[in-house]
Amino acid sequence: MAAVIHPTAIIEDGAQLGANVSVGAYAYVGAQVVLGDGCHLHHHANVEGRTTLGAECEVFPFACIGTKTHDLKFVGGVPGLIVGARNIFREYVSVHAATKADEFTRLGDDNVLLAYSHVAHDCVIANHLVMSAQSALAGHVIVEDHVNIGWGVGVHQFCRIGANAMLGGMSKIVQDVPPGIIADGNPAIARAINKVGLERQGHTPEMIEAVKHAFRIYFRGGFNRMQAIEQMQAHELAATPAFQSFLRFVMQAERGVIAGR
Repeated sequence: MAAVIHPTAIIEDGAQLGANVSVGAYAYVGAQVVLGDGCHLHHHANVEGRTTLGAECEVFPFACIGTKTHDLKFVGGVPGLIVGARNIFREYVSVHAATKADEFTRLGDDNVLLAYSHVAHDCVIANHLVMSAQSALAGHVIVEDHVNIGWGVGVHQFCRIGANAMLGGMSKIVQDVPPGIIADGNPAIARAINKVGLERQGHTPEMIEAVKHAFRIYFRGGFNRMQAIEQMQAHELAATPAFQSFLRFVMQAERGVIAGR
């Protein structure tokens, strides 16, 4: 089925629209945009720049997808944005292109970004993110699978958020958040494991117990970072996937890891 385009929409020459695409009244699609099959742009939606949206993405009114970076280091060229399938961008969401020429901000599949949330230049988001209203990711943030970000959260540039983490509403994230952790506060600290979130993603009781042990050693054991890592490496659960994922994450943390209580 051919694209359905409202007569007031602006589709620049060069834009590529897949099958079953719909573009609403007064929406704008830039010349370098690629819209995958089944994408739906509501009225007044804006997709521009060197932007590719995968199949069945939905862009709500007044969202700005693929716009130029805020980064003052931008010196020209054509950076861009690559988005996977089935992403939802609610009202007034903004997602920016990368800063350097031929580099890309990236989103995976099945992410939901609620009203007024913002993804800055060069972020890399995996899959199944739920990002609540008025929250923001600064530049170069990495978000792994199945993360839940509460209302009004701010994440500092270059931070990394581990899989299945939850960030409490209005939290200030200035260091990395390990997988499976609930972080909350200003600045945020590790409060507990995200037991409900882990269960929803199919973690068995044994896997959740492994995450709990890793959490206790790292955040409640009274060790400094290197001591905690040594304790975890020597632990009987060190070879189990859930424990190993937590250990590998904290060992690779470049900005440091959020504090415990």
